[in-house]
Amino acid sequence: MTSDLITRFHFHNHKSTKGYTLRNRPWIVIHVEFFQFKKDALKRENELKSGKGRDWVKNYVLPNFL
Repeated sequence: MTSDLITRFHFHNHKSTKGYTLRNRPWIVIHVEFFQFKKDALKRENELKSGKGRDWVKNYVLPNFL
């Protein structure tokens, strides 16, 4: 979750120095959702990081991207 997607991706792709973010470059945007309230965005982020959420991404987001 971020309020500034451009800055976040710039950091992931150019400034990060360790870990998963560095090893899996380049990062690209394939899906975006907008929320009025931060609590709703955090709730959705947690859903997407769950097993069901990962399945949803695999079955609905990735096929539309590829």
